[in-house]
Amino acid sequence: MDSNRIVTRVSTVSIIVNILLSAVKLFAGIFAHSAAMVSDAVHSASDVFSTVIVIIGFRISNKAPDKEHPYGHERFECAAGIVLSVILFITGLGIAKSSLDSILSGEYHTALIPGTAALITAVISIVSKEALYRYTMIYAKKIASSALKADAWHHRSDALSSVGALIGIIGTRSGIAICEPAACLVICLFIVKASYDIFKEALDKMVDKACDDDLQQEMRNIILEQKGVKDLIELKTRMFAAKIYVDVVISADGDLPLTQAHEIAENVHDSIEKTFPRVKHCMVHVDPSEEEK
Repeated sequence: MDSNRIVTRVSTVSIIVNILLSAVKLFAGIFAHSAAMVSDAVHSASDVFSTVIVIIGFRISNKAPDKEHPYGHERFECAAGIVLSVILFITGLGIAKSSLDSILSGEYHTALIPGTAALITAVISIVSKEALYRYTMIYAKKIASSALKADAWHHRSDALSSVGALIGIIGTRSGIAICEPAACLVICLFIVKASYDIFKEALDKMVDKACDDDLQQEMRNIILEQKGVKDLIELKTRMFAAKIYVDVVISADGDLPLTQAHEIAENVHDSIEKTFPRVKHCMVHVDPSEEEK
């Protein structure tokens, strides 16, 4: 299944689950007197917007190369990842501000005691959103997508927000109402940290960061295994959104006819692109070995 179909399927599931959860949380929050649950319902609804950004980003990134963009449009997916990481960061700060305001103003003292429905809904939200996070993250890693990874973390941030709501509901029912804003302050730290990691990953893919050392070593081994390759002179890799570009300089017997040298280069090219599906293009240059110079 191609990445575009994967994103469409995962995003559709995310939108349906978030709409249903928002409705359930809103109903439970209003009728069980839980302001935290009403706030959580708004948070779930906002995740639909994030998922729409993922879909748009992927639709653009999968457009075929054209005259103005001969290398394709993959980096639009990185741009979507950056936008979502910023939204996630703002979400974390919003939770922190709301919690601090509640603590400093003492509003938590006057909160109504939430009903059992709010407690049950919070548990359902935590389980379903954590499951949605894991489901989305599996495919985000499969297609190396920063945008889909950011969307997965939006789901987990919602699960963490529901944890805060659950702690608040239990605390309020036990006479310790400050539990909720205190828990939310801790939760916002996890959300902000996740937004930073996603932002950094997406930015690395925008600025031609090299692949990790292990992957490059695997490429070196494959290249040196090819018949006719005397030595690997240079290997350069660069991330291009979820894809990889590879530039290779090898040496071969200087007395070989041009057609044979070309065949060696073709073998190296094909071995890299077949072994590593994320490689979009591999350029191979052949030099005469030092022995013939």
